Parts: sequence; structure tokens; C-alpha cells
Amino acid sequence: MGSSYSTDTPSHHPPKGGGLKQSRCSQCGQFLVQRIPEGDDRSRLTCPDCGFIAYENPKVIVGAVCVWRTKFLMCKRAIQPRKGFWTIPAGFLEVNETMAEGAAREAWEEAKTRILITGLLGFYEIPRISQIYAIHKADMEEEVFAAGPESEDVQLLEWNNIPWEELAFPSVSWALHRYQEGGEPVVVLDSVAETTT
Repeated sequence: MGSSYSTDTPSHHPPKGGGLKQSRCSQCGQFLVQRIPEGDDRSRLTCPDCGFIAYENPKVIVGAVCVWRTKFLMCKRAIQPRKGFWTIPAGFLEVNETMAEGAAREAWEEAKTRILITGLLGFYEIPRISQIYAIHKADMEEEVFAAGPESEDVQLLEWNNIPWEELAFPSVSWALHRYQEGGEPVVVLDSVAETTT
């Protein structure tokens, strides 16, 4: 049975390319410089005036393997990267959103379908671009779907009809196979409202 955790590379190198970097201090407006702060072991963007450190954290992507009976919901991407290739509904987690809420929102945005999350399949990480994927299992509430703005096409496909050579990313293949292998859902603790006193 497949692991609930996967990575596309064992390397721990910093991300290459992509993303905008903060250039000015959010506290005092001074230009940030790249250096290793005292007590740290990594080079970070730091303010030479006030000492503020602009930490860069990984991005969380949420998605779901959505099924209707024996068919899998697949979206053909209408945007880069990998425009024209097939994927499952997935995208960046928003602020103040649970992973399950984010996966359901992405299914609506990309495939105009309502889903019921039935579990968390697992995590897939891509350290070289600082991304962590949280992929869920989901049942479609109805056999209703349509292409959203980020999809050229949306289809329900039997397992043998999935275009394996045209999948957008390795994470898509991993998620589909983990689902098909009957991977046990990962236990997720309920969200807790944090309070300060």
C-alpha cells in the first residue's frame, strides 16, 4: 500500500526561481539584505537597520481526488504551468481556511462541482519549490461539473481512461494511485480557535 507521505526529491536545497521576494523591510522601509542572522544557520532577507527578518515559508496546496461512483474527476489546465495537461482540482490554501474547505473551494473553482471530503489521502512535498500538498479523498455530491476559468475541459473518467502520459504533475499520479490502492486516510485533528489573553 502507498505511503501517505511522498516527495519528488530528497534534496533540501532552497527554492529556485519563481515567486517574488520582499525587497523592503515591512517594519521600517529599509532595503533588505541577504545574510545569516545571529543564532541562525541559513541566509535570510534581513533589515540592516532594525534587524527584522523576512522569513520565507513554504506554500500549502490543497486538492482532492474527486469521484463519482467509479469515475475520477479530471481537469485539463487552461493556465500555465502545464497548460493543456490533466490534473485533479487543487490550488493554494487561503488565509483562515481549513485544508478541507480549501480543497472543496478548488473543486468548485476549477470544476464547478460540490464535493464531500471523506478523508485526507496524504501529503506530497516538493522542497525545491517550497510547496507542500495536502491531498484529500472526496465524493461528488452530484454528477454535475463544468470547466471553471482555470480549466479548458473537465471530465469524469474511468481509471483505464485517465490520460497517464498527459498528467500535469507527478503529484497527480501519486494522488490517483494512492486513492486507487485504498490508502488509509490520515487522521487530521479538528481545527482549534487560538485565543490570546
